[in-house]
Amino acid sequence: MSDYTPAETRGGLKANVLGTFDTIVMAIAGSAPAYSLAASSAALIAAAGLFSPAALLWCAIPMLGIAWAFNYLGRLDVNAGASYSWVGRALHPSLGFAAGWSLVVSALIFMVAGSLPAGQYTLSLFSDSLAANTWAAIGVGAFVFLVMALLVLLGARITAHAQWIMTGIEIAILAVFGILALFHHRPGVSFHLSYLWGFGHFGGVAGFATSALVAGFYFWGWDVTANLSEETTDSKRNSGLGGLLGVAVVFAIFEVFTIALNMNVTDKQISGGTFLSDLGEIIMPGAGGKIMVLAVVLSTIATLETTLIQISRSLFAMGRDKTLPAAFGRTHPKWQTPYVAIGVIVAISLGLFLASSQIGSVNTILQDAVLAIGLQICVYYALAGIAVVVAYRKVVFKSVSNAIFVGLWPGAGALFMAFLFVENCKSLDTKVLLIGLGALALGIIPLAIYWIKGSEFYTNPPARLDAALAQAVDAEFGGSALAKTTSGSGGGMATDL
Repeated sequence: MSDYTPAETRGGLKANVLGTFDTIVMAIAGSAPAYSLAASSAALIAAAGLFSPAALLWCAIPMLGIAWAFNYLGRLDVNAGASYSWVGRALHPSLGFAAGWSLVVSALIFMVAGSLPAGQYTLSLFSDSLAANTWAAIGVGAFVFLVMALLVLLGARITAHAQWIMTGIEIAILAVFGILALFHHRPGVSFHLSYLWGFGHFGGVAGFATSALVAGFYFWGWDVTANLSEETTDSKRNSGLGGLLGVAVVFAIFEVFTIALNMNVTDKQISGGTFLSDLGEIIMPGAGGKIMVLAVVLSTIATLETTLIQISRSLFAMGRDKTLPAAFGRTHPKWQTPYVAIGVIVAISLGLFLASSQIGSVNTILQDAVLAIGLQICVYYALAGIAVVVAYRKVVFKSVSNAIFVGLWPGAGALFMAFLFVENCKSLDTKVLLIGLGALALGIIPLAIYWIKGSEFYTNPPARLDAALAQAVDAEFGGSALAKTTSGSGGGMATDL
């Protein structure tokens, strides 16, 4: 094993520019509550109907297990590559590459899945006919994407300031409309507690798996806090905390609005794609529709920005380790951001925008992208859940809290994600599988090339992640210590929540 130098001491990215509040905002923006509702509700309701809130609940529980995994892995290794580095050091370098590649390809596909609605919803503020034009949506979406790429290039601090504004307004709108929605429902439609549990109403195992896969896409993005760890103050605490709180906040929003849609909006409105603006009009006639569209626009732009951060930091870490071209590991001398990685992402994404115009309508593109991305994120979430159990295996039975937070819960989350991947591979249509699995399979090429070239990540990998050696032995949440303070050398941690 090589002598491992912690990523935060290697230089490159600008350190200590984000604080606790920034990470929470980034996690919420990454999951993009308004965008996720607009992009995924049609698919979720088609799969689960009135029991869509149950699908979200049963996905949120294992997703929190994965968030705990990210929290504790981040305490052992501060790295912009996040799951790429953690899985590589805890399990095997090739699996680490697979985790990083899964994030990269899912984020690239999302450049289209996010930018097109950004264009469509922006145009709908001014003209419904323009919003229905795929080329117009592509043009406006590409412009928005380029503006976000510029902000990401300028640094995490500027990105965070932009997120405060966009996500702050979005959450304020969703909070007001979510509360008001509780007092509205269509005649003859009422809420039942069974909608929150859904047992026996998902159409069997395959139906549940499809519903939960879509629900997983709703939550995806909170883990951007892990990719920002090298740029975060007290990152061993703040990055994981931001992700956990982000998942909890967006889950509450998703549940309220999914119930509101079921109670107030018809199936025809859902399939028509205007359901959020329709819901806004029901709650606040006159201006409500446009206000909800504004929330979706802000949410979409915000999540484009956080996704750009995730993919650029992942490529940066992989370039730094020479598992992808070393140029990705370069940072701008002034802004200290991975400018080469950002430039390559922009070029590939613009090409994907043009290619997407041949697929069909914006709604068609979205449905396929949501399911394909769902398969890809299952891979790196499952690997991270396994990695934390392996990294903490020597201390997992030290206490009940250890057993729960670094053992049972993340392990169950990993098994759930693996189940979703396998089950949906058996039931999804060929086009979705081609996009989802085909993009993953392409990773074999750079893996083989850089393994043969002798990248040290493969031939002389860094030290294995081992919580016992790092003295991270207490997984208690709340006022108690999450990791005991010790004075020894060799990466000991001193963190309290």
